[in-house]
Amino acid sequence: MKPDVLLLKAILPDTIRALEEHFTLHRLDQAADRSAFIAAVGHDIRAVVVGGQAPATSELFAQLPRLEIVANFGVGYDTIDVAAAQQRRIIVTNTPDVLTEEVADLALGLLLAVVRRIPQADRYLRSGAWTGASFPLTASLRGRRIGIVGLGRIGQAVARRLDGFGVSIAYHTRTRRPNEPYAYCDSILELAQTTDVLIVVAPGNASTSNLINADVLAALGPNGVLINVARGSLVDEPALIDALQRGVIQAAGLDVFADEPRVPAALTAQDNVVLLPHVGSATHHTRGAMGSLLVDNLIAWFSGQGPITPVSETPWPLNPG
Repeated sequence: MKPDVLLLKAILPDTIRALEEHFTLHRLDQAADRSAFIAAVGHDIRAVVVGGQAPATSELFAQLPRLEIVANFGVGYDTIDVAAAQQRRIIVTNTPDVLTEEVADLALGLLLAVVRRIPQADRYLRSGAWTGASFPLTASLRGRRIGIVGLGRIGQAVARRLDGFGVSIAYHTRTRRPNEPYAYCDSILELAQTTDVLIVVAPGNASTSNLINADVLAALGPNGVLINVARGSLVDEPALIDALQRGVIQAAGLDVFADEPRVPAALTAQDNVVLLPHVGSATHHTRGAMGSLLVDNLIAWFSGQGPITPVSETPWPLNPG
């Protein structure tokens, strides 16, 4: 018999078809009564697939007594209660590496769009305003000092791209990376004080909530630019809105928000921001690779090989206990 898998929220059709080929798939996203659905199938479920930032909570785990593995469609897994998974000795997997280059590309695209005001220039031309006057001069990347918040896989890919722009680069992580050629700052505040662009690529979790706060934004200064392609939870959104409105920083480029897909009207009303609907990895190529890795993790697990990409909190083999 095929293992029973619970899908919490719709993901790519190709990935769903692959799941249906290898497993008995139960679609919670299509259930009229979610509680009744889980009550009916919960005792059979051995795996959960998480996508679209659907929450996988300890309450859900308690209703799935045979649950062995939670496979996340994405690299960030902050919507999964990993502590509860640890306690229940449930493996959690994600999809690292396959989306690194795509998200790094988008981070640089956002940076250029914000600094050179590319969307604003596009709107200017479309409105017919160019026939009356040239578009105003913009800021530049020349002479910019770039700070990267989080120098993991994506942060390193961002830094490699920035090397080609001839800008100075500094970074902050919890642990210094001695083999990296970039300047290290002991704190986010120090990084903001010594740079005028912050690119946020750190993971979202309880320890990084509101990491970019009013003090950090003030330290970034009136020429400062904030780029966030990580998680909305890393930025104090009301503080950012205030900083943009009062000119505490110059501009921002955001692919992620605190309460997606709801974006505050105070942000959409600002002309000094570029806003994207969480599309960092949203290409056919990369989302396909993410889906393949998700399915491969489940196939490997149920064939007895162990997971391919377990997250650090649930390593394989599991620690004795």
